[in-house]
Amino acid sequence: MSIAELPNAQAVIVHDDLDDLSAAVALRIAELAAQAIAARGAFHVALAGGETPRRCYQKLRELAIDWNHVHVYFGDERCLPNGDAQRNDSMVRESLLDHVAIPTTNIHNIPAELGAREAAAMYASLLGNIAPLDLVLLGMGEDGHTASLFPDNPATESAAAVVPVFDAPKPPAERVSLGLNSLNAARQKIFLVAGAGKRAALERILHGDYLPAARIAVAEWHLDRAATPER
Repeated sequence: MSIAELPNAQAVIVHDDLDDLSAAVALRIAELAAQAIAARGAFHVALAGGETPRRCYQKLRELAIDWNHVHVYFGDERCLPNGDAQRNDSMVRESLLDHVAIPTTNIHNIPAELGAREAAAMYASLLGNIAPLDLVLLGMGEDGHTASLFPDNPATESAAAVVPVFDAPKPPAERVSLGLNSLNAARQKIFLVAGAGKRAALERILHGDYLPAARIAVAEWHLDRAATPER
């Protein structure tokens, strides 16, 4: 089976390395932002945490984007104190938001410092005013998780717009994540997957394992060669 046959994928694009992947996805985000602003007056995007998107965010800040009309949300967050270096919003701020002219009122952090349940309820209320999102940017873990939706975790099966996550298999155990329904409702979904450590999960998805990342429908998958199963 070829990687082009990845279940649920709208498109699968293989890049030489992480740098090429990051540049291509940054250009794609800028394109989608321009389209959304022209069509609806604003671009509502949920960004991903983790290490793979960092280079993309650094490249994104070099592109011509009307940041006054961009609203940034987060696909998930770790329940850590506000400002903690391990929070996703800290990484996104350091790599992107501190370097562009986006109004602070356009940045919508998940209040995960309040605890998973309260934060999930508050963020669901916020998203209810703007759904669907124009774009969600996603990564995939070596176990096939995406956002903070892990295999066999009850949060992954929840129909809620935003879900509290407990007993995550990697620290911190308590998190907040957009639910599968919210992720799938977005107008566009883009995965960034890089590194040989991700190859096994992609193999499993190719062979029909219903891992959380495989449950995102009609997504663009951007892979580097290291992550791509050999066929």
